[in-house]
This record gives sequence, structure tokens and C-alpha cells, in this order.
Amino acid sequence: MPVAAKNVTSILATDVGSTTTKAILIEKKEDGYHLVQRGEMPTTVEKPWENVMVGVRKAIRRVQELEQRPFLEGDDLIRPKQGNRGVDVYVSTSSAGGGLQMMVCGLVKSISATSAHRAALGAGAVVLDVIAVDDERLDSEKISRISQLRPDIILMSGGVDGGSVTYLAAVAELITQANPQPRFGKSYKIPLVYAGNVDAQDLIESIAGEMLDVHLVENLRPSHDVENLAPARDTIHQLFMDHVMAQAPGYEELMEWVDSNIMPTPGAVGRIISLMAEKYNANIVGVDIGGATTDVFSAFEGTFTRTVSANLGMSYSVTNVLEEAGFENIRKWIPFTLNEEELCNWISNKMVRPTTIPHTLDSLMVEHAIAREALRLSFDHHKSLAKKVEKEQVQSWKKETQMFLSTGEDIIDMIELDMLVGSGGVLSHAPRRAQAMMMLLDAFLPEGITELAVDSIFMMPHLGVLSTIYPDIATEVFDRDCLIRLGTAVCPVGRGRNGQKVMTVKVTMPDGTTVAEEAAYGDLKVIKVPGGGKVKAEITPERGFDVGAGRGRKLERELEAGLAGIVLDARGRPFSLPESESERVAKLTQWIEALQVYDIEKVRHYQEQFPVKEDTAAATKGGKKDGGFLARLFGRK
Repeated sequence: MPVAAKNVTSILATDVGSTTTKAILIEKKEDGYHLVQRGEMPTTVEKPWENVMVGVRKAIRRVQELEQRPFLEGDDLIRPKQGNRGVDVYVSTSSAGGGLQMMVCGLVKSISATSAHRAALGAGAVVLDVIAVDDERLDSEKISRISQLRPDIILMSGGVDGGSVTYLAAVAELITQANPQPRFGKSYKIPLVYAGNVDAQDLIESIAGEMLDVHLVENLRPSHDVENLAPARDTIHQLFMDHVMAQAPGYEELMEWVDSNIMPTPGAVGRIISLMAEKYNANIVGVDIGGATTDVFSAFEGTFTRTVSANLGMSYSVTNVLEEAGFENIRKWIPFTLNEEELCNWISNKMVRPTTIPHTLDSLMVEHAIAREALRLSFDHHKSLAKKVEKEQVQSWKKETQMFLSTGEDIIDMIELDMLVGSGGVLSHAPRRAQAMMMLLDAFLPEGITELAVDSIFMMPHLGVLSTIYPDIATEVFDRDCLIRLGTAVCPVGRGRNGQKVMTVKVTMPDGTTVAEEAAYGDLKVIKVPGGGKVKAEITPERGFDVGAGRGRKLERELEAGLAGIVLDARGRPFSLPESESERVAKLTQWIEALQVYDIEKVRHYQEQFPVKEDTAAATKGGKKDGGFLARLFGRK
């Protein structure tokens, strides 16, 4: 049992990532709990170490060196805290070895397979593939796919309770013919979580029980309009601990160290976002953009959704961003002329040298342009899966339980979004905070009034797993030390003509003075607030524009000024950039200067080096998957 919250004075948390293991130290001070130290070391799940505890101990020793007090005695953690030695609590998350990797199998791709996909994502898994009866692949291709991918857990669903079981038997036969082998360990069976038609449970167990470790749970879709994800998600969490983690090198010892269950890193991030949405009574969207994947989380109207774009990242999968977005969509964010070959050269170098960081301003601007498109594409994917649900008490196969009625309607309404939180190196470590704010604005295009923030040092996973035993401590540290509040964006919805007045914003400063600012269509302006913090604002949109109270209706709100200030985004929703190359570059330059995103003199220097050519846009239009330089680069015809 963990220590009672009132007796906890020192907490150590680690995130065993795919490349680095990050340790943080949280201590109780006079005014509450604070992050006091952080250290990181390479993860050691692979050869030559093949033991995650090597990296865990190194990360803890790094914190020990920085804090100048002992946490380890030999190879053992000192616990509980004894004077100036050791800690009271230790928790950990993990995505080492690729994290929790799952395969999803269902009958109908758009119904049961989609529900299973959501359940797996909600459990913090990376979904390797979705196999469905109607996905148009040959059975031999499906069998090869299951065999090659070697998932940690397979989730199978399909059919409403009381329906036909014939196709379910066929899917189970496919899985057994593939005979997937575990990534870690050789003596245990891969878990198969069956969450389909309850009438087929005995049949599935008889077909797959000898080869796989079958776990029967309630149907994900007991009827066509009801979705019940929780039982499958909870079972996946438990299997991750009892089976997957127990087989990975070094995890058996790590499991003995921790005071709560080890959580998959994405699942822990989702938990803290859900917790904060509940605490703030707010609609929150969070994003974590990494080198290989981009995770998007939303807690909207009480419904939590997580999606993973496994092919959209800033290093290992950066070429996929170009393939998906197209050259023109990336180029439009760069405030100077750049041809396709130059961009592809930059992207190719980033892919083969994934750990490099930009050393020049032009490289930084290219990286930020790519990040905008990776974020935009990932959010589009997220919105396609985030659907409204309504709670309903129904009789399940075991007992009366709370299920969810899927309405099929999109749940993400941008004008109702209260907070947007960004995480990942390109956002958290941007040289200027205004750069992170600009990327979030351009990629997500918030509407109305939205607070923007970034995770200071990527500590959301640590706080997510901590919240399972000490939710109050986790939320306190998240609010105080994790979130860097960038400011608030005021983004009227509506269309106008360039130069047309869109809104007037009056802000009462902390010293009592009032600052009024008008914004015309196409403008991006900022009202700086010395010291940041909360300020009172009166927002008056012009007729035809809406900031959340209705078209032309005034709104009075308290806004978070943050580090960047109150941003007046009058660029219109829906948003579009000018088609003319010279106008596009001029607009980008105007916005960069207004928010002080980059050194404007250096930007102009690059514009002189790469002068605008009006035929550039026409020559590159329709660049999406056009088979140009990138196709030649990889030898495709």
C-alpha cells in the first residue's frame, strides 16, 4: 500500500521511453508540492544491456547528482525517506520497446473494428494494424500481417449479442493460423482479448484457447448503437502489467519497485488530461508530437478520446508528413521561397539523422512548417474518431452496467474548446514560446476564446501515473510546474474582406489601466501583459463575427495572458492564405513580426537571399503526392 498522502514529502517518478528514460523529483515545500529536479539517460531495453533497470538507475543517479542527496544505496532505492536520504514514493510509466503494441480484429471495419481501435488507443496502445472481414485484403495477406507484426496483445470484437457467430469463427481461425510469437519471452502465450458477441465466447475459446491466452470480456458493441469500451480497456491495462511488462527485460524488478501499476506512457498522459478537464470543468485538447508518432487527446463534454498517428513525426517518420501533406501545404508556412528539391533534401537529412536539431533560422522555420502539418493531419485524424456518446444504464451479459450510446456525431466543436496543450520537443523546446503558440494556432485553428499552453519538460506521463494514487498532488504539480501558459487566443469565426474591422478588445491591466486594440480582417496582433496572469477583457466582435456569444455579441471574460499575451487572431475561420506568392510571404512576415516569432531582420535576410517569384505557387500547385523529387529519392516511378 502506498504511503498516506499527508505523509508524502518526496516522490520520484520515471518514464521509461523508447529512447530516453526521464526521472523527476517532486518535493513538498511550505506552499505545497513542486517539481525540484529532473534527469534523463538513454533507455536500456535493447542490446547490449537488455535491462531497463540499467537506464532507470542511471536516470535516478543523475537526479541524485543534481540534487546532491542519495536516493540509491547500492542498486536499491532508499524508501521511505530517511532524513535527507531516499524518497517516500516511486512510480513509473513505460513505452520502451515500442510501448504496448496491439493488433485489432473485427468484423466490419467501420463498426466493431473502429470501436476496438478506440478501446485499444484508450488503453495507451500503439495499434499496429486493424484487421476486418471487409477490409478487402486476402486472407493470406491478413495471416502474414498478424504473423509479421508480433503484437503484445490482440483485441478481437464483432457482432451484436445474439447475432451470427460464423464470421467470428473465421476471424479466430485466421489469428490461430498466423500463430503470432511474442516479442519478449518465449514461454508465454500472447493474450487474446475477446470483446464480441457473447454467444461466440465458447467457440472462440475452443478455436484459440490452445494457442493463445484467451480473455473474455463484455461486448464492445452489444447492439449497433451502443459502445461499451471500459471492460476491454481495463482488461488490456491489467494484461499489460501481468503479461507484457513481466516478459520485457528488467521489468520484473521495476514492477517490484513501483508503488502503483506501471502505465503505458500515452495512457498516463491521457489520464492527467482527463483529470484536469474534470478539475477545470473544461474542454481540453492535448497533443504530443514525437519523432515517430503524434498522439492527440481530447476530453470534450465528459468524453475522452485518444488517437495515434503512427506515421506522422518529426524525425523517423518525417518523410511521411511530406507524403501526406504534400509539398505545397508545407511550403505555404515558410516566409521565403523554397523549391521542392531543397525541402526534400532537408527532410531526407532529418530522417537519416533523426537526433539532429536545427542550427540555423531557416532550418528552424522549415522544421516548424513541417510540425504544423504533422499536427494538422493528426488532429484531422483525431476528429474523425472522436464521436459523441450518451450514458445509458443497460442490462449486459453479466449485470446491469453503465454503457454509452454512440450518436455518431462529431464531438469536437472548436468554439467550445477551452484549452489547447502542446507537448513534444518541437513545442516544449521551441527557442521562443511565441513559436510554440504560432504552431498551435496555425495547426489547430482554434475558434472563439482558447487558452494555449505547453508541457514544460514533458512530465505529463509522470503526473498521469502519480494521479492513480495521489490525484490531488498530481493536479497541483501539473497546474503549478508542468503547464507553461502561453496566453489566450481570441479568434472570431466569420469571413470578411482584407482591412475590414473584425473586433475591438479592451483589456484591464493588473495596474488598473485599460488597453484597447482593434483588429481588422487578416490581422494577427498581441496585447502584452507585464508579468502575465489573469486579466479582465471585453471583446466586441463586429456584425457577422462570433467569439462564442453569437454573431456581433459582446463577451466579457477573464483571460490568461501567459508569456505571449492575448493574441487577436482576425485571420478568419475558415482560414486561408493568399494564393499570390508575394502576398503570402508578406502576410507571414506581418504575423511573425506581430508576435515576435522569429528575429524579423534575419527573416528579411532570407527573403533577400530567396526572392519571391510569382510563378512559384503555380509551378508547385497540386504538389500532394505528385511523384516528384521524393518519388525519385526513394526510387518510385
